[in-house]
Amino acid sequence: MAATALDSRTTLLRGGRVIDPASGLDATGDVLLAGGRVQSISTMPGTIAAGAGIEVLECEGLIVCPGLIDPHVHLREPGGEHKETIATGVAAAAAGGFTTVCCMPNTSPCLDNAALVAFVHQRAAVAGRTRVFVAGAATEGRKGERLAPMASMAAEGAVAFTDDGDGIESASMMQKVLATCASVGKVFMQHAQERTLSAGGVMHAGAVSARLGLGGWPSVAEELMVERDVRLNRGIRARYHVQHVSSGGTVDILRRARAMGEPVSGEASPHHLLLTDEACDGFDTNAKMNPPLRPRADVDALLAGVADGSIDVLATDHAPHSADEKALDFSSAPFGIIGLESALALYVKALVASGAIDWPRLVALLTINPARLLGLDSIGLGALGEGGPADLTVIDPALEWTIRAAAFRSKSRNCPFEGVAVRGKATAAFVAGRRVL
Repeated sequence: MAATALDSRTTLLRGGRVIDPASGLDATGDVLLAGGRVQSISTMPGTIAAGAGIEVLECEGLIVCPGLIDPHVHLREPGGEHKETIATGVAAAAAGGFTTVCCMPNTSPCLDNAALVAFVHQRAAVAGRTRVFVAGAATEGRKGERLAPMASMAAEGAVAFTDDGDGIESASMMQKVLATCASVGKVFMQHAQERTLSAGGVMHAGAVSARLGLGGWPSVAEELMVERDVRLNRGIRARYHVQHVSSGGTVDILRRARAMGEPVSGEASPHHLLLTDEACDGFDTNAKMNPPLRPRADVDALLAGVADGSIDVLATDHAPHSADEKALDFSSAPFGIIGLESALALYVKALVASGAIDWPRLVALLTINPARLLGLDSIGLGALGEGGPADLTVIDPALEWTIRAAAFRSKSRNCPFEGVAVRGKATAAFVAGRRVL
């Protein structure tokens, strides 16, 4: 999708730590934006003159990097506008420093045809702010019974396919989906959930669920589907991606597959990197996730998987729900939390402050890696290079703040991190040279 048509300014970002994992750049420097593109980058601060009409943004002590990309968000439109709209969703994305998002197809109606892909693009163009791309449904109505018209959706601009919210149960259908994704050159993103094992489950199956008397959902329900898909894909070699990995066993499967050179990847979300199933104690529905929060051993395995590259993408799975819906009892309340506006600081807390990875690696997980996953690197997104799109995020890594859902731009407030003190925040963001934060 093209960026908003609003005019961009000529802007000089001066004296920041410029990090571009795509090129390996990590140096103090200046970046000049003009005409919606990166006009020049200098690693000798002060060598780019700030002429008349140039807006100067002083970035000493700040990180200047490619615009952050979230490959897994729920914008709820059409059909769920009481939870979120495309307009409020992209406002939340910009507030969190994200310049590009990819929305999921589990709307009502489902995004399973080219006309609905076009609808999202049109609504996003009206909303402005961030770029919005679409992951189309792999099967009609996400029912897993008949293939959706993936070729026509890809021609309309769909960048990925998924039945997110549901895993594809039939191995035969999964084989057809993988083959079709391979033929159209798009990634398939799997919501890994074996239904017969997770039926009735509302949280991780373990000591906490037993104590609370809640239905359990075992890790093997995720692992079995991933193992099956990896085997099915060996002869097809479509790009295969596991969404919101929650199980240490899944990390092991991805690690082995990647070591064998198979085209697989996985993503981790902030809540699965920081919270355990103990967060469900007290029946807090803001801790009800899909997939569920797991024990500490799984969290540690995810952190190790990010550190060693077995998991190479970070994604929020931003899932807005109304206060009335989340006020239901734990078994009845919907799964999911919002994440766009708190994600960056939570990633810093889980991964950088803990010493698991450094800032350049974190930036890669949020920029060039998701861009490559979605094929957006082909249009210059995810990288910071002269002549490329002027999509940038400026981050203050030392800024301390407290997460308050009431201040979010999102329509919803379902956040389990309310009141948590964090460090690190996006202070500016540009899309095609236009400042959106």
